[in-house]
Amino acid sequence: MRSIILFAAVSVLAASAHAQTAPPHFDPLKTFAPLNLAAPPTTIRTGSGTPGPAYWQNRADFNIDARIDTTAHVLSGEETITYTNNSPEELGFLWIQMDQNLYRRESRGYAMSGGRRIDPRNSTPGYEIDAVMSGGKTLNTVVSDTRMRVDLPSAVKGGGGKVQVKIKYHFLIPGLFGGRMAWETNKSGDIYDLAQWYPRLQVFDDVRGWDTLPYLANEFYLEYGNFDYAVTVPADMIVAGSGALVNANEVLTAEQRARFERAKASDKTVLIRTPEEVAETPPPKGATKTWRFHMDQTRDVAFTASRAFVWDAAKINLPDGKSAVAQSVYPPESVGDNGWSRSTEYMKDAVERFSKRWYPYPWPNAINVAGPATGMEYPGIVFDGIDDKAKTLFFISAHEIGHSWFPMIVGSDERRDPWMDEGINTFIDVYESDDFENGVYGPKRDGEYAPAPAGTPADQIAELIKDPEAPVILSRGDTIREKYRHPVTYFKAAFGLTLLREDILGPERFDPAFRKYIADWAFKHPKPSDFFREMESAGGEDLSYFWRGYFLNNWSHDMAVSDVKYVDGDPAKGVQVTVQNLGRLVLPATLRVTYKDGKKKDVRVPVETWMQTGTHTFTVEGGGAVAEATIDPDHRLPDADRSNNSFKPQ
Repeated sequence: MRSIILFAAVSVLAASAHAQTAPPHFDPLKTFAPLNLAAPPTTIRTGSGTPGPAYWQNRADFNIDARIDTTAHVLSGEETITYTNNSPEELGFLWIQMDQNLYRRESRGYAMSGGRRIDPRNSTPGYEIDAVMSGGKTLNTVVSDTRMRVDLPSAVKGGGGKVQVKIKYHFLIPGLFGGRMAWETNKSGDIYDLAQWYPRLQVFDDVRGWDTLPYLANEFYLEYGNFDYAVTVPADMIVAGSGALVNANEVLTAEQRARFERAKASDKTVLIRTPEEVAETPPPKGATKTWRFHMDQTRDVAFTASRAFVWDAAKINLPDGKSAVAQSVYPPESVGDNGWSRSTEYMKDAVERFSKRWYPYPWPNAINVAGPATGMEYPGIVFDGIDDKAKTLFFISAHEIGHSWFPMIVGSDERRDPWMDEGINTFIDVYESDDFENGVYGPKRDGEYAPAPAGTPADQIAELIKDPEAPVILSRGDTIREKYRHPVTYFKAAFGLTLLREDILGPERFDPAFRKYIADWAFKHPKPSDFFREMESAGGEDLSYFWRGYFLNNWSHDMAVSDVKYVDGDPAKGVQVTVQNLGRLVLPATLRVTYKDGKKKDVRVPVETWMQTGTHTFTVEGGGAVAEATIDPDHRLPDADRSNNSFKPQ
């Protein structure tokens, strides 16, 4: 997965294709047939893949007050949702996400065979709703698994109508079985990683209306808005949360505030709370503190709280002279140059490089948390493992904060299209791993296919494609078994985008198109069809053969060199190399002719070679006696059978 091959200048005369019948499993008319994407273009979503002049999107702003009872491990909250209906139709009800109901014994997620991040031995009562009101009136509600319908007293008008709904609730916080959010006992104090901690709006969009897929543990699809939230905890606890802390004068000591100000201007990590101070902090004796945060233009917020936290930070340098702050909170046992003492350095580097390469980071803080909810991402804050070290800590830190771009900025639907966040994020990870300290932790290879033998990433993908049970990339997240989740959703999707960047379009076309896609869909809701159309339109290439074969199907790629002959039997006149396409998936390739004197010539084999036939003969002028001709000599492509990739003339 390296930079695009620079082909040697070579004079190539493309001989007329032999009139031979293509192998039976390759049909050019099917491979190159017109591709009708799922959603036809409209004035809402255009043919070029951009939001159109009629694009609309609803909005949900939140004001939340929450309190944690650390004895009973219960979170209680009151929220006010201001919902703006920008759609063209009136809405007489709202659908609310009730993710805590996943942990009920009778939930659909518990019943789903093969569900993940759920321990069937444990359960909670889920959300317990104390009141739902609007305009001082109690509203009728209907709870269905992890969804709640709220019937409004009167329909909220389209085109900008607003309604406020207040919800009072509480829930028992899951222990380690919570997965994406949990609490855990630590020798320095309990750690609470709180996400999915308030009832959230389902998305109402132009594709399906209310998108009400139940929460089965496969992530989220959420509206954007501004958030003000407050968290009341015992006074000895540190709280780190999405957005900006707005009452530092009330919750931090004078020394902590001074250190934080130094960190905001420092490229080196500054300790805000030391391990020694963790040990010296006295218990609160009933006292509490309320931590207040604000975050603009976000689809969610999450936070962590513990008395156990060491806390450090450093400045993030962003484009156009802007800045943010990288932060890490972790218990004392995670301290060390091989451990979490480098976390902020990793976060700073990743955010700076992602911002420079793709799109500027939009929020004031990027926080890494060592706690019980490992390997999970939310806007401005990520949860990772207490025991993570070195390469593992770097990989997971860069990957989770990379989710700030996909799907926190580019707001795709993770439940229906998980590859649009995990696959694209894994793709950008590849370059961060290559860049950090000149690749000390690289290369990044996420989710390799376990049954496959050792080999290049391309070889791994070839083995995955051969598996008849492997799902296609465009599968609903809940349907993908754990065996295939990383190999398909992360690895195959990321490898496909690397092929697109390095072998099909080239960085000079891919990078501007990809940046345009991010900028066009920042804080909006793209679908797969939008991504495909925009990469074609801005990248300047009809990619229907690639989307069809690689993303919509698990088509096999198999090329072969079937013959090598000298022109008129004379090596001085050149060589004729016959190449066959045996698989249904076509990809641009390199044909390399290696001469007996050690010299080499590379010939570009474009996909158009196969638009009418499965067999083609290339004539390479001059060069002398040939030792071997090889298709895909650098193993860049997922070729199903490499035994036929080379041919030695008699």
